Amino acid sequence: MATTSQHLLLSPAELAYLHSSLSLTPPLRPDGRTATQFRPLTAETGILPGTNGSARVCFADGTEAVVGAKAEVEKTVSRGITYEEEDGQLVSSRQQGRRQQKTDQETIIPDEHKERIGNGGRGRDETDRICEDDWLELTVEIPGYRDDDSGTVFLASMLSESLLADGKLTKKLWINRRFHWKLYLDIILISPPLSYPLPLLSLTTHLALLSTRLPRLKSEGDEDPMFDDDWAASQFIFSNPSDATTTSSTTDSSRPPITLLVMAVGDNVIFDPSKEELAVADIALAVSVGEAASPNSTGMSMADGAMDLDLGGEGEGRNLRLLSVRTIDPPSRLTAPGVPNAVNASAWGHQQQHGNNSAAASASASKESASTGLRAAETGSVEGVWKAPRGGFKMGIMSMIVEKVLQKGGVADEVLEGLDGVELA
Repeated sequence: MATTSQHLLLSPAELAYLHSSLSLTPPLRPDGRTATQFRPLTAETGILPGTNGSARVCFADGTEAVVGAKAEVEKTVSRGITYEEEDGQLVSSRQQGRRQQKTDQETIIPDEHKERIGNGGRGRDETDRICEDDWLELTVEIPGYRDDDSGTVFLASMLSESLLADGKLTKKLWINRRFHWKLYLDIILISPPLSYPLPLLSLTTHLALLSTRLPRLKSEGDEDPMFDDDWAASQFIFSNPSDATTTSSTTDSSRPPITLLVMAVGDNVIFDPSKEELAVADIALAVSVGEAASPNSTGMSMADGAMDLDLGGEGEGRNLRLLSVRTIDPPSRLTAPGVPNAVNASAWGHQQQHGNNSAAASASASKESASTGLRAAETGSVEGVWKAPRGGFKMGIMSMIVEKVLQKGGVADEVLEGLDGVELA
């Protein structure tokens, strides 16, 4: 589902009205929301028995999603790692690479910034952990779509990309050098998709990970892991800063990432668009952001390899960082199925003709004239008729969207604050 939705049966007059109303300042949305307002939702956690964590989120339009998380112990297999003897000890190739990276950072970072950058909130033992992305397995199920459909595969790819971007989730699954947790995330869209389901699935996954608990480890070192049978002593993999009584398996205060769907119409940036609004979008982006563990004033965390953007917002706010940006094809950029190129204006209505006689030349000239008419009808401006944009988009619009998302006290802050208010079961 790299595309937002199927073609909507909207007339040219309806599309023109939608585009003109969304181009106003401020934009006039069909459901009366402001440009930065999300749809109302209800959320709860701990709904699935027998799982390590689960959550359910339902939007006001009736779209509902459920996510379950299940963890099991798996033996770690080293892949493509070589060992060399160094000062009487075996050192892996990854450890050598980290040492070289640290040396390079110490060379390029001024001394006055080293204390402020630090180690990104990670202990020395955590930086030596060798983690793999395949420790997380994520599946998406949507009613009416096959499991191997391009839409479900694309959604699973985007969600996995944001979760694995900074590597913090896999580090929380590390037990010792011989064992790790294998985390399975099953994401199910209960109702048929009334709009592009990516934001709903992302918010539900965020809450499911926040509510995920792992048994407390009793063993030490690299011996076979032994866990406490008392589930009351289990620990959250992500700490909840709003609840001082919860225990976490790590002192890292980072949070699971969220992915927001944002579109632009002219110079207006609109969050959480509906399927009608997406029909006239100039550009639609899926922006994934995460909350940094420890703020720093340099605006970039060199240790984590992810970018922390400090946009200089007024007042207190979360230290957000950009994890990934994906373009989403709105319906306006899709070609209707079953239209031959000979009469398809998006293909310039051009059909190559062959022949040397005068009749063929006359037919070719006639079709060339028709092609010119199709191009004029497609690209020309007609009052009261909206036409889909052609070509790419301006990079300035993408920069404006990312800036709106990462703004301190902005939409991403409000969404994360609302999710923090959900009680973890």
